[in-house]
Amino acid sequence: MAKVTRDDVARLAGTSTAVVSYVINNGPRPVAPATRERVLAAIKELGYRPDRVAQAMASRRTDLIGLIVPDARQPFFGEMAHAVEWAAAERGKMVLVGNSDYVGEREVHYLRAFLGMRVSGLILVSHALNDMAAAEIEAWDARVVLLHERPEAIDDVAVVTDDLGGAQLAVRHLIEHGYDYVACMGGTAETPAVGDPVSDHVEGWRRAMAEARIPTEGRLFEAPYNRYDAYRIALELLAGPKRPPAIFCSTDDQAIGVLRAARELRIDVPGELAVAGFDDIKEAALTDPPLTTIASDRSAMARAAVDLVLDDGLRVAGSRRERLKVFPSRLVARRSCGCA
Repeated sequence: MAKVTRDDVARLAGTSTAVVSYVINNGPRPVAPATRERVLAAIKELGYRPDRVAQAMASRRTDLIGLIVPDARQPFFGEMAHAVEWAAAERGKMVLVGNSDYVGEREVHYLRAFLGMRVSGLILVSHALNDMAAAEIEAWDARVVLLHERPEAIDDVAVVTDDLGGAQLAVRHLIEHGYDYVACMGGTAETPAVGDPVSDHVEGWRRAMAEARIPTEGRLFEAPYNRYDAYRIALELLAGPKRPPAIFCSTDDQAIGVLRAARELRIDVPGELAVAGFDDIKEAALTDPPLTTIASDRSAMARAAVDLVLDDGLRVAGSRRERLKVFPSRLVARRSCGCA
């Protein structure tokens, strides 16, 4: 049986092959609704399947978007990757996901691999984009959108949350409950000082404490972002003689580790210890007690990142403000802070 071609579709629909191409690729030129319907009906009747490989070779682009995250096993990054996948599907694209595991060399590996596949663009959640990765992006002249984080090594379009303002909201809320002070579980010594959400969360904690005239010295504790290491650190902190009355955690994963440690030590939350996190992962509503946290619209952020990475005008010069899209944060008050 002869292979159905685009010419066959155009002949049956009574239009040109160019119009068939516009319908299949959803652009770049508009097609009248009635004409579009005729083309789609012809495609269905003939069983036409576009040759994606040939299209990619002709345009030097594929229907793929590369997404690099630090660790998709962590709920926040898993939920973000899922949101990006849905947003890409709405635009007729597929997503390739790579995990950098917070290692610069692995990030470069995926950058080279995805760019070599001629992806339509890259969405990059980078813990600390190094100079090698930045040079790789520059060499390929790739379309890149930074999501969630905005490392100093590359000044490109970014979609982020108001991390600093969100942290202030959470800490102010804890202070308003009347706790003497709020401790903070921040990042580690390797956490970048600029452009990293956790750094902004720590700075937001400092500012909220300063507003309330509460000292912060000795009340910031280093911890990796995951619940397992946070649990281990919280066991030592909560069993010690200077147990804080309230803890703001830079991630919900850390907060889940703190809640586990408190339960193991028979410390009542929120009766003896208040806890708040940041990210509003789905598990936050199911912890015991449910976790007070800071949320942002991840679905809207994912759609914005996909739209930007597919936009032909992405690399047009503009001010830093125009190239930075900040989504607001909101407080989600649950029982772990003392709210009913």
